[in-house]
Amino acid sequence: MTTNSFAGRTAVMSGGSRGIGLAIALEIGRRGGNLVLLAKTDTPDPRLPGTVHTAVDEIVAAGGHAVAVVGDVRNEEDIQRAATTAVETFGGIDIVVNNASVLNLSRTTELPLKRFDLMQQVNVRGTFALTQACLPHLVESENPHVLTLSPPLNMSREWLGKHPGYMLAKYGMTLAALGIAAEYADEQISCNCLWPESTIATAAVENLLGGKEGVAHSRSPQIMADAAVAVLGRKKGELSGQTLIDVDVLAEAGVSELSIYGGIEPISLDIFVDPR
Repeated sequence: MTTNSFAGRTAVMSGGSRGIGLAIALEIGRRGGNLVLLAKTDTPDPRLPGTVHTAVDEIVAAGGHAVAVVGDVRNEEDIQRAATTAVETFGGIDIVVNNASVLNLSRTTELPLKRFDLMQQVNVRGTFALTQACLPHLVESENPHVLTLSPPLNMSREWLGKHPGYMLAKYGMTLAALGIAAEYADEQISCNCLWPESTIATAAVENLLGGKEGVAHSRSPQIMADAAVAVLGRKKGELSGQTLIDVDVLAEAGVSELSIYGGIEPISLDIFVDPR
């Protein structure tokens, strides 16, 4: 059972100023949902579009309700402030979206430990800490969900060995999500991971993965947004402890025509995804 309405439901998201996170937030907003965005992007960056404030403006323009919390997912006080803001402003928390993530594809001998630590702090600790802060409120929700943007645990030699520092950080997010799903199964808190089959046309792909050519062979962030709301619209406990791929979620929802999400053939597969 899936609902298209998010009216009265409140989501707390890490990041969300741009890219996939913003696309998901906008889709929740279009369905009448409330958003609290915890992000550091208080002022514009000439290299990257959008701030947490412009994101809030877009969500409100789309029909949602949103509040910006300027803060760092590595900071416990900022995380607690985001959770408190959601409860005080909207009356509770129904959804957590662990979106904030740091990407560094350096080889092991070339990865500075301060960058390794940053990935662990944002990706793994941030996911755990934001979920932890929201759990006391999620257990009170009529339809609680946690969605973490992290990949399936692909244990092939290629993906284990390609960039172990980043692999540890992203697989750590997935393991945190799977662990919390198991821990809160009796409370029927749906806790899943979502990952794109393809690279997604974002600033991160352009700047770090493939330039403009990489973006040309990538799908729009909207594909992740549509998959996310399909998961978050499910009844509590119906789907939990899963590592989901966007195209599989959409196929189950009856969406088979993927050309609407753009991208020039051949579409580039994302990290940790094998051809099938």
